[in-house]
Amino acid sequence: MTDLPISDPTGTPATIRVLLVDDQALVRAGFRIILESEPGIVVVGEAVDGAAAIQQAAALQPDVICMDVQMPGMDGLTATRAIVADPGMQAAVLVLTTFDREDYLFSALQHGASGFLLKNSTPEALVEAVQVLARGDALLAPEITRRVIERFARDSTAPTTAARPPAAPPAAVGDLTDREREVFELLALGLANAEIAGQLYLGEATVKTHVSKVLQKLDLRDRIQAVVYAYEHAIVVPGNRPQR
Repeated sequence: MTDLPISDPTGTPATIRVLLVDDQALVRAGFRIILESEPGIVVVGEAVDGAAAIQQAAALQPDVICMDVQMPGMDGLTATRAIVADPGMQAAVLVLTTFDREDYLFSALQHGASGFLLKNSTPEALVEAVQVLARGDALLAPEITRRVIERFARDSTAPTTAARPPAAPPAAVGDLTDREREVFELLALGLANAEIAGQLYLGEATVKTHVSKVLQKLDLRDRIQAVVYAYEHAIVVPGNRPQR
């Protein structure tokens, strides 16, 4: 017998274990009702703040954590950073907030969140987000990608940073093949796999393989981290096409 989780053909665990983190009981109750109405999703625990979330994540080992941002005590972004940094916890973090604020979005991505969703999204969107993260993918809508890129573009042209030369790319970038570098640069511009395939005249399956190798070689969790990584290290220039 094996203790490995059984997956469906899409790679999603047959039962997705979810941890809810929010200081409002009514919000947690609503999320529980929505998620557990979907076959294959079970809420294994709840937490009222970031510190409790870290403890529950370690004890329950959920697949996905639905994380609020603003909570008394430790906030959700601090908890996200701790959870993602702990190799003993493999949960993907979905940040949920009522605040459509760019600083929350940007901080959530930098802290290692695998997805970002507003609390006024539809129940269907919440279920889909949990399923996407459980498959090991990232929930990064094109409009969110654009906002991340625009943020880096503004930062790179700010008076306090304009005169500062970009840092040299990390040594790991040199391990990428020419094709992987091309895929990485297009990914960082917010292109989906199908769009990258069209740009490079490749099949989508081939692009997906290249993306996986890029993430592995650069020790990145998902596409979201890849976008942030590329702009933080000046792999691509905000607002421009990749320069070869």
